[in-house]
Amino acid sequence: MSKMKTIIVTGGAGFIGSHLCEFLLKKRNRIICVDNFFTGIKDNINHLLTNRNFHLIEHDIIDPLFINEKINEIYNLACPASPIHYQFNAIRTIKANTLGVINMLGMAKKHKARILQASTSEIYGDPLEHPQEETYWGNVNCFGERSCYDEGKRVAESLFYAYHKHNKVDIRIARIFNTYGEKMLLDDGRVISNFIVQSLKNNDITVYGDGKQTRSFCYMVDMVEGLYKLMESNLQIPVNLGNPKEFKIIDLAKKIKNMTKSKSKIIFKELPKDDPIRRRPDISIAKKKLKWQPKTELNAGLAKTIAYFKNIKF
Repeated sequence: MSKMKTIIVTGGAGFIGSHLCEFLLKKRNRIICVDNFFTGIKDNINHLLTNRNFHLIEHDIIDPLFINEKINEIYNLACPASPIHYQFNAIRTIKANTLGVINMLGMAKKHKARILQASTSEIYGDPLEHPQEETYWGNVNCFGERSCYDEGKRVAESLFYAYHKHNKVDIRIARIFNTYGEKMLLDDGRVISNFIVQSLKNNDITVYGDGKQTRSFCYMVDMVEGLYKLMESNLQIPVNLGNPKEFKIIDLAKKIKNMTKSKSKIIFKELPKDDPIRRRPDISIAKKKLKWQPKTELNAGLAKTIAYFKNIKF
């Protein structure tokens, strides 16, 4: 039996973070969940609080964090990930990706811990290369409304490589593409949660632009497994994690409307500035080096996600 690790998960009460905490606990680890509850919620982790191997610290990683016990691994997921939330306070979003990342890298250096950064497909911006490989440098507007997140994550990756080069910190970088599933917030502005909530309420389903723009959707169970496999690997290069199957937004809207048996109408509004037209990961590295690829088909993942939202009081 492998030795129990003490693992920090920042953003551990969030959508992906809370699922990751559950997954790592099942692997018989001790988990320290760190969250400031800006987008994370207590309900996501309440059932874990009685587990003797789970410890919650309410803290914002923008401020230094001191842990006395030995830390083996750090998953840094602390940053609002949806446009509504990361644009709410652009300065704090940038700080999470700079000051916060520096604080967590400093902790990794001090404890000689391996650290994984939850980066994002947004570092590719509105890509001129399709699908996106990890070698693509991106097409990002550094002054746009999304730049606090896009450029923030790009700086975070730069910081990771600087700490690796100069301080020998053991790093992992996951470029996460659109992820969905249970525990998504009702009001986070992501397309799948938007469409499900609008459909269940029989409100108009809002499609931005002509709906022909594409995204690739990865179910959260698959994403958590990908993060774990990357952390356990020896890869110190950025790795795309996402589903390479590409869907038009208008087709997604119709699919969710049909699955919810909704009476909603599909309406169209202006596409937000800098919103990417196409997004699909090349996951060749993950498939070859991590032996990982998504297993959950969109219909199956959507059915579980819709069932979750049906149980929430709007």
